[in-house]
This record gives sequence, C-alpha cells and structure tokens, in this order.
Amino acid sequence: MRVVCIGGGYVGAVTAAALASIGHRTTVIDVDPVKVRMLNSGRSPIFEPGLDELLGRLAGRTLFADEGYDAVAEADVVFICVGTPSRPDGTADLGYVKHAAAGIGSRLNSGRFTVIVDKSTVPVGTAELVARIAEETSGLSRDKSFAVVSNPEFLREGSALDDVFGADRIVVGTSSARARRVMRRLYRGLLTEGTHYFETDARTAELIKYASNAFLAIKISYTNELARLSDALGANVSDLLRGMGMDSRIGNKFLEVSSGWSGSCFPKDLRELILTGRHYGSELMLAEAAVASNEEMLHYSVEKLKRRLRTLNGKRIGILGLTFKPHTDDVRETQAATIVRQLLELGCEILVHDPQGMSAFRKLHGGLDVRFCDRPEDVARQAEAVVLLTHWPIYRELDWPSVRSAMRHPYLLDTRNFLPPAKMRKLGFVYEGMGNPIG
Repeated sequence: MRVVCIGGGYVGAVTAAALASIGHRTTVIDVDPVKVRMLNSGRSPIFEPGLDELLGRLAGRTLFADEGYDAVAEADVVFICVGTPSRPDGTADLGYVKHAAAGIGSRLNSGRFTVIVDKSTVPVGTAELVARIAEETSGLSRDKSFAVVSNPEFLREGSALDDVFGADRIVVGTSSARARRVMRRLYRGLLTEGTHYFETDARTAELIKYASNAFLAIKISYTNELARLSDALGANVSDLLRGMGMDSRIGNKFLEVSSGWSGSCFPKDLRELILTGRHYGSELMLAEAAVASNEEMLHYSVEKLKRRLRTLNGKRIGILGLTFKPHTDDVRETQAATIVRQLLELGCEILVHDPQGMSAFRKLHGGLDVRFCDRPEDVARQAEAVVLLTHWPIYRELDWPSVRSAMRHPYLLDTRNFLPPAKMRKLGFVYEGMGNPIG
C-alpha cells in the first residue's frame, strides 16, 4: 500500500518507520526541510532508541520524505501526525490539524479512495471536522472518494518501537466499512498474538486516548499521595506499593513514586478532557483532583529540601535529570522545569545534568539561570543537596563516593526511589526518598 504521514515529528517518524518496515511505500511530509533531509538520509529527527538504525535501513527503499503534498494523490492511507498544543485556556489548538486536512483535500484524487487517519491526539469531534475540511477543499464526497478514521497513537517515549511492533491495542474508529477494510489490510503486518485490534466509532476512539491518559494520571497521583502519607506515618511506600500490586485487580504498572507526572501528553490531555467535561455539563471530578494533587506533589520535593536545609536562599542544589522520563530528550512541561523555577525563586544556585535533555532544556527554558554540567558528578560540586528527578540508568552507576566527597552537605533527595537506600547511607549520604523514613 501507499502511505503518507503528515508530520515528521515523534508520532509521524515512528509511524512511518513502522509501516515502511512491513513493506508499505511510505512518504513523510513535513514543512521543515531539515527533518526532510534527515529522514531521506536515514537519520531520525528525534531521539528514540533504535529509530536511527531502523530509518537507516528503510530510507530510499520504502521510506521517503518531502515538503510538498504531491504524494497524497497516489496514497491509499494518509495519516495526520501533527502537534495539538494547548492554547492559553487549556483547549487543544487544532491549527496544524486543519492545515494538514486542507493540504490533503487539495491533493485528493477523485479516481482513488483514500483513508484519512487522525493519528494525533485530538478532541472528540475532530474526525468530523477533518472530513468537512477535506470535502470543502477537494470538492469530493466523503465515503465515495475518502473516509476519515480516528486511530489514536499509544506510543510511550523511550519505548515507541516496542509499542508499535508489539502493540497492546490498535483502535480504529470509523463508520465506513470500506475504511475498516483498508485499515485491517494496512495493520496486518503489525499484529501480534497479544494485540487487541478494536473497531469502534470515531468519537469513541478519540475519547479512548484521553480517557486512558487521565486514568493513568489518576493512578500516579494516588500513588504519590500514598508516598506523602507514608512519610507522615513512617511507613515504607515501596513495600506498600509492592503489596498492593500483588492484587491482580490493581496490578503493579504505574505504581511508582515520582515528583509528579509531567511531559508532553498528560498535562495537556487532562486539561482538554476536563474542559470538555465542563463544556458538556459532565465534570470529571477525579481528573480535576488528580491535577490538583499533582501540583501539590511538584511542591513537595521543594518542601522536603526546605525542611532539611532550613533555608534555601543562597544554597547550591544539584539536579540529576531534566526529561520527564528516561530514554527521551523531551523536556516539554517537565517536572524539572517547575521544580527548578521554584528553587530559583527561593534564591538557589542550580546545577543540572541530563544525558539527553540538556540541549532541548536550554532551548525551551533559556530564561532559567542554571548551570549545565557535562558530567553528572559535577552537579555535586560544593552542593548543599543533590536531587534525582529522572531515573536514568547511568545515575545508578555514578561514582557516588566521589559525589559524596564533592558535596558541602551530603543530602541526597531521590524523588524516584531509584537508588539503594542502604548503600547510599553507608556511603555517608543523608538519603531521603519519597515515602521512606529518612536515614
């Protein structure tokens, strides 16, 4: 089949690589000439483990990239994989989606049935919007010449290739029987024994993505509240969560403590879902509570530092980890930016390190007066405290005795409960996790 992906960012690049790898002739369309050149030369425009190698094998064979929409005219399936950032009021900005829909409509071929697929995370009703725009710009009739499908992405940054080649679920939302047949053929090569291929209507498919992310955010917020309660009671949250996760009705996924959920998806998706509920008179009180709880958790790490150091004005603090999770360079709406900003406002001097995210952090948060360190150990130089925010594997392997020796005060705050407490305390650190008694 001939496939087009509009957008060469995270979703577009991964989707295109996956479909090209199973034999579909796939073209990525992007307005950024740098991304187009990188994709055509087999290089990934984003950091994602394994993607560079995969693109290197596919470029010029089954994977191509272009700045124009000409490939749409010969396409069987066209994916919309563009950003949907939040507006100031929290609603999703569909400007890129509308532009893509118009571009697709201008190139639709009356002699070829084309399936237009919303892969981006979009509000309920967007499939209908895309269909109207495509109809208006093409002069063609939906269902006869084209159909619109909602097929939300469920990719996790850092493990996207595992997710696409071993998907738990593929959700296809459309009322068009013809489009459903096309989508089954398209995805046949990516189905595994454990993949649920689920067909529904477009509005339900659009809602599934938002509802899933909200559920996970609620679970994380509750987990973090249990960490705060464990701190107050002198209980051990790690054992608590392990014991809870043994119940098959609960499971152990997303029962991990953190300084708060963040990133490019959860915050904006919850904002959109909450506003949708309010608009239709069906408020999502649990989702709203999860947001409030998460904001409290983002302050909690700073409060721990205050309690230990008494005053933060003039104190040097080392930060390990800027991305919202390991194995990505994504620093959008990251917990690190929020916490660093709070510490700077309190008069701290901040040293930071991240193995992949420093360049993006510097670009996105250039107004924050922080010192970037090439070596993770350097954040500890004369520091009053070191705070681990992102559980990158390299941080477990640091020369921790040297880190301890470099610090002015040996306070180590592990917001992910990632490091072995007994070992850290034996090395002389005043180690504190989340929901664990201080040692």
